[in-house]
Amino acid sequence: MDLVALEEIRRLKARYLRCLDLKLWDEMAGTLTVDAHARYGTPSYGEPLNFEGRDAIVGFFRNAVGPGVTTVHFAGQPEIDVDGDTATGTWLMRDKVIVPEHRVVIEGAAYYEDTYRRVDGVWLTASTQYDRLYETMMSMDDVPSLKLTANRWSS
Repeated sequence: MDLVALEEIRRLKARYLRCLDLKLWDEMAGTLTVDAHARYGTPSYGEPLNFEGRDAIVGFFRNAVGPGVTTVHFAGQPEIDVDGDTATGTWLMRDKVIVPEHRVVIEGAAYYEDTYRRVDGVWLTASTQYDRLYETMMSMDDVPSLKLTANRWSS
């Protein structure tokens, strides 16, 4: 078992999610292969979202999760299998998305199914996808006492 590769892949997934939540788009791009594929099965958008290529994936997040949108993602329970310079991984993910402009809070969970490729000695995500186990959406107006008291990106 390649314990170094396992740890590098764990750190890669953590970095991808940290960059998403902190809106570090250039750093996020560095977690993906140039030809990466992403498929996000989320009812909020209706049909699953499919993206081909690192630029398309990062571009989507840059536009959809910009200033004013707060996200937090947790991934755990990794099951990672390494085979030379390729690997697969399954991760339980929970997230929360707060969109004050639309007065909505979205929460959900899914299992990410990822593939990884070692490129020039560095592990990168070659594909990532999930279908929601569940997703909830709540209007902030339905909870009169709900108040967003901090938002790192609000002006």
